[in-house]
Amino acid sequence: MWQQLWRFVYLGLIHPLVKWILHRLTGKCELQRILSSKECGARRTQKIEESLEMSKHKELRRILQNDDVNVEEAVKDVMRIKSINPDIDTKFHLMMTKCLHQICGYKELLRVIEITRKEPYSSDNPKHEILLLQLWGTLCPDDKLESRISKQWGDIGFQGDDPMTDFRGMGILGLLNLVFLVTKHTNAAKQLLSHSTHPQYGYSFAIVGINITGLVYHLLTGGYLKTHFYNAIEGRPTLEHFHGVYCHFFWDFDQFWRDEKPKDIMQFNVIKDKYEEKMKTKLKGDKDAVLKGVFTQMV
Repeated sequence: MWQQLWRFVYLGLIHPLVKWILHRLTGKCELQRILSSKECGARRTQKIEESLEMSKHKELRRILQNDDVNVEEAVKDVMRIKSINPDIDTKFHLMMTKCLHQICGYKELLRVIEITRKEPYSSDNPKHEILLLQLWGTLCPDDKLESRISKQWGDIGFQGDDPMTDFRGMGILGLLNLVFLVTKHTNAAKQLLSHSTHPQYGYSFAIVGINITGLVYHLLTGGYLKTHFYNAIEGRPTLEHFHGVYCHFFWDFDQFWRDEKPKDIMQFNVIKDKYEEKMKTKLKGDKDAVLKGVFTQMV
């Protein structure tokens, strides 16, 4: 209750008053002050995002609410509403464009990921079947799959004879993540598969991979990955960038899992939740955080 009251007082009274005073002292609006500061990456972009969100102008708030925003036109609208002279503030247009591409790009990535996640795996879809067989062929090139429905799928960590049923939670997104990992980082994927067969700390490779998809999806929709994407990418993040982050998390979780020395696979959910909280704290608490490693070098 007190937090809600403070937020109401801050947004309704204190913040507008501080903005007015600083505008009078500097001759610059809040957006100009943010972009002219030494801050960059997530620190800068998230402040721009917060400023637009709290703006008294509906047109500015609408930039964050609308889909398919024309960034160039949006920047012109900002400069018009805020009476920003491009001949005086020569860097504003460029810097604001970069920030809006990041902000709008994150929203677009959310939309793409949601559409992909909601697409169910179908054995009647040839593209889905090709991806699934590619997963097997890359991980087990020397072992011929006896049939589409086979107990062999258990060798790479699926629960039953037909992997289709395991993709229900994350749809085709879970399969795309796995295929990206095994095709772009084949050696690393085979190492993970080898770790998954450990007699004491083993796990179901494919099932854990799909769970990691769910983990990264929740971090994305919860806004936690903004820190990474705003720091690592100057433009719009893509589905491929999401795949790279997925690979990073799978590899990192594998290490975390083995470091935790679980008694058995029944501890999976507890350890996964612990890992997720750790990453939320890291990404939310450190505005300079970037997921570094071989999987995100492409970002």
